[in-house]
Amino acid sequence: MITDGTPSAPDAERIRLAEADAGEQDWRAWGPYLSERAWGTVREDYSEHGTAWDYFPHDHARSRAYRWSEDGMAGICDDRQTFCFALALWNGRDPIIKERMFGLGGDGGNHGEDVKEYWWYEDSTPTHSWMRWRYHYPQAAFPYDELVAVNGLRGRDDTEYELVDTGIFDDDRYWAVTVDYAKATPTDLCIVVTVANRGDRADRLHVLPHLWFRNTWAWGLPGGDRVPRIVGAGRRLVGEHWVLGQITLDGDGEPTPLLCDNDTNAERLWGLPSRTPYPKDGINDHVVTGAATVNPELSGTKGALHYVLDVPAGEQRQIRLRLTRTAPPPGAGDPPPADLGAGFDAVVWARRAEANRFFETVIPAKASADEALIARQAIAGLMWGKQFYHFDVKRWLEGDPGSTPPAGRRHGRNSAWWHMTNFDVISMPDPWEYPWYAAWDLAFHCVSIARVDPGFAKAQLLLLLREWYLHPNGQIPAYEWAFGDVNPPVHAWAALKVFEIDGSRDHDFLARMMHKLLMNFTWWVNRKDTGGNNVFEGGFLGLDNVGPFDRSAALPVAGVLEQSDGTGWMAMYALNLLDIAIVLAEHDRTWVDTATKFFEHFAYIAAAAYEQGLWDDEDAFFYDVLRLADGTKVPLKVRSVVGLLPLAAVTRLPARTLHRLPELGARLRWFLINRPEYASVIGARRLGPDGRQQRLLSMCGPEQVVRLLARMLDTDEFLSEYGLRTLSRAHLDKPFAVTLGGQEFCVGYEPAESTSGLFGGNSNWRGPIWMPTNFLLISALRDYAAFFGDDLRVEYPTRSGVKKTLDEIADDLSARLIALFTRDGWGRRPIYGAAQLFQTHPDWRDLIAFPEYFHGDNGAGLGAWHQTGWSALVADLILTLRR
Repeated sequence: MITDGTPSAPDAERIRLAEADAGEQDWRAWGPYLSERAWGTVREDYSEHGTAWDYFPHDHARSRAYRWSEDGMAGICDDRQTFCFALALWNGRDPIIKERMFGLGGDGGNHGEDVKEYWWYEDSTPTHSWMRWRYHYPQAAFPYDELVAVNGLRGRDDTEYELVDTGIFDDDRYWAVTVDYAKATPTDLCIVVTVANRGDRADRLHVLPHLWFRNTWAWGLPGGDRVPRIVGAGRRLVGEHWVLGQITLDGDGEPTPLLCDNDTNAERLWGLPSRTPYPKDGINDHVVTGAATVNPELSGTKGALHYVLDVPAGEQRQIRLRLTRTAPPPGAGDPPPADLGAGFDAVVWARRAEANRFFETVIPAKASADEALIARQAIAGLMWGKQFYHFDVKRWLEGDPGSTPPAGRRHGRNSAWWHMTNFDVISMPDPWEYPWYAAWDLAFHCVSIARVDPGFAKAQLLLLLREWYLHPNGQIPAYEWAFGDVNPPVHAWAALKVFEIDGSRDHDFLARMMHKLLMNFTWWVNRKDTGGNNVFEGGFLGLDNVGPFDRSAALPVAGVLEQSDGTGWMAMYALNLLDIAIVLAEHDRTWVDTATKFFEHFAYIAAAAYEQGLWDDEDAFFYDVLRLADGTKVPLKVRSVVGLLPLAAVTRLPARTLHRLPELGARLRWFLINRPEYASVIGARRLGPDGRQQRLLSMCGPEQVVRLLARMLDTDEFLSEYGLRTLSRAHLDKPFAVTLGGQEFCVGYEPAESTSGLFGGNSNWRGPIWMPTNFLLISALRDYAAFFGDDLRVEYPTRSGVKKTLDEIADDLSARLIALFTRDGWGRRPIYGAAQLFQTHPDWRDLIAFPEYFHGDNGAGLGAWHQTGWSALVADLILTLRR
């Protein structure tokens, strides 16, 4: 049981979690696993040169069947995405019905891809027994063309042109649409759709809850041409599928059933004959223009219940729906009538109350009401951020039967990852802007997810290490756009965090992680230490714009870029594996040798950072070093998070551990006697809280820690009112410049989006605050505090004359990050910046966004703006600070 430290009785949601983990009741079988964007993705891109945004644009999405997954609004599906359910709306003025969120692709936004809508995940339990989704839909015609045109005219020096900037929400002329889900059983969902007219005049809204089957029949696969069926009858849709069985969508009131097929409208897109006279956009065309594009026989593979609601100004209307698996395969027969009355009400009220009870045991009582609101919505976003992800890379590279992919694809994007077959529910970085898994994002997600569902968190970490994900050479896949890119190695760190949050008892989980992480660590050593000198390259490592040139591309001159962050990550990785081996060795002595191996490897890496010149003693900072072909070393003196990350390579060896594992203690003593050059990284010792001696293993020795913190905690450098900047503010007046190969490369402090297009897309690491790196450094401060106790106090902020313990500093940094989201003394949330609607309007101000990163000076939210999984780490900070 996970609590805030106070005992409590098991509640209904925890019972469901236990039943799901034990395989007794599959409460996770249905969930919000439907993507919010499938168009513009690599999976759907069959172009020769990887132009995903052009090959499958938003304009195609309503008419073109997806190959690998589906998308929709407020959507749910089963964990194999056999069926899909989602909401569609039409305000009577738009050129298309609103079936999916609109945004600009990477080639259309002036700072990369950018969604242009406003919706929020207000709530979700881990089993999705209770969920709430919210969307604000304009009553005037949606300004699709205006958003495209204005953003197309703006450059990197300009802000993005957002939906609110068009004035479309002026005078409150919009629909506030809320969808509540409550599970009666794992496969029986009660759904309440509430539409509120916020405007000052009566208006009409078309509401179209959709049920459809994912298209698995149109691709020519052997034995894969069987087509399921949905029929409309009165106020219900009934689906029949040979695997799922029978599924029924019932609605109250008097809706009109509309049916078409989830097949491509080839005639509209390419002037070719379609497979069906009622293709995927048939419901859209019928509702908007009255076209005869729905099947009069009320049969197809995609259906909707069409409601037309006339709502007076300031009032609201509700629709009740019930989605139920009414029979196992083959599913024939007339399903019984659905209970949309008293029984329905009882389920909705019970699940809402049980969700409140569950979160009372998760969120500490000491958290303020605003902090509790933020933590709960952060967790809701993580729960809604799960998506069904299907991608068979070999099939994608070769093409389906009857299709011949361009030759360039066989040697282009992801061609070395032909072994990959993904068919799972996975936690995504962002459901719209990044609707594909990313390895290091997922690791951070799992730390927060473990607070409410450690079983799912552990399964996610294990998933990316399974044989059909992990490359045969040991590399963890990075993300869909380039599986072969290199993400920071944080899986072992996350495994330890999740293990501890879960009560430090699941040793089988740690052992399974360890077996595969050994392969990955070896890949790093073999592939990213080209000089064999224990300093590492790695490439961009997620920090795509932090240096003067693209670290993942060919260098501007012959040589090797030895990276302080790459070396710091690997020192941290070695210590994480040491810690895992120690935990396992206390239960299984066969892991003792592994513990000593990673102790030694850490010592080699940590010491090499100094031997190879990554540490600049005069500046008291770690820098990347360019080692030229003639042996010359050129330090790239950019003060960035690259030079702070070595602080995260830290752990303690208590006397108890050395006593229980005498081989490890003996090896440590041997090193200190026979290899005294490693004493600075393994030699620090002092009495612990128990009065017994403990050792500090740290890439930064005690002296370096103090000097590096003086940089990190300086308001003229990294410390801002809202956390730690990615780049020192000192580079605002003094940009770093270096000339290589006759070309000058520069880095200057930019608190928001970078104006450099060198790295493509949303290149944004030149100043903003990022939650994951802040979280790692706060965790490191707590590790140092556990070693030094109250004896070590440093100036905070630097030059303030006020000295604080490292725990106090970690607490204050946590509070600064939490303050990004909470209302200040004027009732304003820094994440919303100058957007008055979000700051002051009572219908908007408590709907929390979780941006990708934050302005380095004022804290305004930037990047992927509505729900970025790793920014949900704020929930963990709240739970830790207020426990």
